[in-house]
Amino acid sequence: MPKLSNLYLLAYNSLQAVSWAVCLALSLSSFVSTKAVNGAYASAGDLIYFLQMVQFLEVIHGAVGLVPSGVVFPLMQWAGRAHFLFVLRQTHEVQESPSVFITFVAWSLSEVIRYPHYAFNCMGSCPSWITYLRYTAFIVLYPPGMAGETWLMYQALPFVKKTSLFPDLFAGLSYYNFLRVLLVCYPFLCLKLYLHMFKQRRSKLGKHPKKKKR
Repeated sequence: MPKLSNLYLLAYNSLQAVSWAVCLALSLSSFVSTKAVNGAYASAGDLIYFLQMVQFLEVIHGAVGLVPSGVVFPLMQWAGRAHFLFVLRQTHEVQESPSVFITFVAWSLSEVIRYPHYAFNCMGSCPSWITYLRYTAFIVLYPPGMAGETWLMYQALPFVKKTSLFPDLFAGLSYYNFLRVLLVCYPFLCLKLYLHMFKQRRSKLGKHPKKKKR
């Protein structure tokens, strides 16, 4: 009989897979119906925000040992996306930016591959092609997603500067200056995550040593 934790993870990953497929469909249907990329937030923004908040559970999963992912990299990814959505929801002037469409599609495509891979593993058998996609598609999908996140935060800067919605953080550091510093650091943080994925890819898809011929 499967463990309760395994059943929980199967349900969690299956629901996330279906939900992100809906996000992808909403983002793309908006583009198809309007022939424009400025409707992604209106179509899928609220659902993506909800799913991203729920994804903090994955940090907890790693912290308590439910999955072997650890805490640092899941937390980095969650925090980066959560902050992006925080800026997006507070800065209405950038909600129709093409960067939102690019980011949402990149995220959704990544997740409709990642979560089925996790769900199949919970069942004890994952098709090899899904495993290959899981550890290969990020090569194409991560750069536009990261670029979209960075682009939107840069676009938001002038609006953040003139609004009172963003209070000072600590020691007199304004949120505007924090965002400027973050934009300088963000490419390096993204690169760290990107290289971590390559390390995982080598671990999961690395060639097995060839058997010696007699």
